[in-house]
Amino acid sequence: MNTMAAAFTESIQRQDIALIARDGYPLSAKRYSAPGAVKGNLIMAGATGVQQRFYRRFAEHAARQGFNVLTLDYRGIGESKPASLKGFEMSYLDWAYQDLAAAVDLLSQEALPLYWVGHSFGGHAIGLLPNHPALTACYTLGSGAGWSGWMSRTEAWKIRLMWTFVLPVIVARKGYMAWSMLGMGDDLPLGVYNDWKRWCKFPHYYFDDHQMSHLHALYAEVTTPCVFATSVDDPWAPPRSRDAFVKAMVNAPLTLLDLQPQLGSKPYGHMGYFRESAQPLWDEVLDWLQSVPARTT
Repeated sequence: MNTMAAAFTESIQRQDIALIARDGYPLSAKRYSAPGAVKGNLIMAGATGVQQRFYRRFAEHAARQGFNVLTLDYRGIGESKPASLKGFEMSYLDWAYQDLAAAVDLLSQEALPLYWVGHSFGGHAIGLLPNHPALTACYTLGSGAGWSGWMSRTEAWKIRLMWTFVLPVIVARKGYMAWSMLGMGDDLPLGVYNDWKRWCKFPHYYFDDHQMSHLHALYAEVTTPCVFATSVDDPWAPPRSRDAFVKAMVNAPLTLLDLQPQLGSKPYGHMGYFRESAQPLWDEVLDWLQSVPARTT
């Protein structure tokens, strides 16, 4: 079995892509090409502070199922970060407006259905994309509103402690969100920290921020079929957090799924959706995506 899996992996061509964001920022991306007949292109839109290498196994699996997959490191993380994050200026939403929008620009040039798989922030980004009509279908995992009030009491206490006491000290010393010191993800630019901290104070995330009122109209424009799935054991994005976020997507055909980890299997949590043990879930995601008719222009 291991030999067979290795042979399949070797047949997948992985190519490093120098992706240029819409505002000219250079990004690191990788393309996993399907070895046989191609069913469509797929963008893997990752979570906050999670490098693209975390999604490699999912990308390889999807490629074996006939999808060309593009992964990328957003500006400021992974292989797309500058020499120093101190003094690096950006907005959290640049990841959608500039970086992921460029990925859609690139893959939509090909005459293939364009699919989207989002993890956490990657689900948020759908409504922020200036070119979301190019997407055929979207499937997101673990996307929620970020407010601690939607979480369990224990998790809410931890999150409030982190935002109120721990992270402000780290940021004051480093000049950026040195999240790696807590073992929770890649370090993040100051702009991401400031935006994220502000929006997590609101039950409906940035939709409750009067400075971001224009986002209601942007999300109302989305008409792409979307699945928003989250596990009942996801500590950061439980189902009610997901439900609070998707209220803004008033015109998109939405399917909301509450995932139940199988008895004896590993819990999903917030990161387990893309661990190797979740392969049965990956097959469900890919099957649903290709069941959606391609959009006609």
